[in-house]
Amino acid sequence: MPSSLEPISHFFYSHRLKLQLWDWGQEGKPPLILVHGGMDHARNWDFVARRLRERYHVYAMDLRGHGNSQWAPGAQYGVPEHVLDLSSLAEAIGRFPLTLAGHSLGGAICLLYAGIYPDRVERVIAIEGLMPPPAHRSFRPASERLRQWIEAVRKAEMREPRSYPNIDAAVARMKEANPHLTDDVARHLTIHGTNWSSGGSLVWKFDNFVRLFAPSGHQVSDLKEILSHITCPVLLVWGSESWAGDPELDERAEAIPKRRVLKIDKAGHWVHHDQLEVFLAGALEFL
Repeated sequence: MPSSLEPISHFFYSHRLKLQLWDWGQEGKPPLILVHGGMDHARNWDFVARRLRERYHVYAMDLRGHGNSQWAPGAQYGVPEHVLDLSSLAEAIGRFPLTLAGHSLGGAICLLYAGIYPDRVERVIAIEGLMPPPAHRSFRPASERLRQWIEAVRKAEMREPRSYPNIDAAVARMKEANPHLTDDVARHLTIHGTNWSSGGSLVWKFDNFVRLFAPSGHQVSDLKEILSHITCPVLLVWGSESWAGDPELDERAEAIPKRRVLKIDKAGHWVHHDQLEVFLAGALEFL
């Protein structure tokens, strides 16, 4: 598949927001939606999409507040809003059942959608998509969660977006965040993940408020109840060098009836970048 192959840009609407959709084509083939993680963008899937489009009509969405999608008024970036946006896209495509693949936050969105609409989903690949580890602050008592969220919002209101004088400086920051990235992949992600500011510097496209964890929507009991309704096969992908927990040791994963786990060595949180060929081999075998 030629590395120069580019997707077609479309937009769709959800919750009165204009959201970016990248269409990799292949009419007549079964639909596959790719969902990126937090502070990322849909073009991070390019290397995966070029291969999966041999079997699927591939779509990749920019989540609200990310990439070229509209920022949400009031910074509404909770998990329920993201699942709503995926639902809006699925209905716009209108071809069920769908196959879903997501990374990190995107993986959680795909899993939750599959639990809410089990009859609409054929298979799910979730790369480190089980939400934060149970010890994370988002699982603290409700009063603490709400206070922390209020204080985080107030701080974010005073935060200026970080800027970079040129593309090389932004690429260096990208590689600092993920040392596994090759120079070419880091540059690709940076080019599609930044905008030029009016002052002539580069800034990341995502809204700074997407960094915040909403004070609700993460409770383990709720997640387990939703995941227990998934009826399709699920592949949980984990990088052995990631900060995320092993899904085989996570009680939330145990709620998924037809789950399989793919562990990939020499990979961190961005498994599909760190070990692309190994990930693709496992994904294609599963699909």
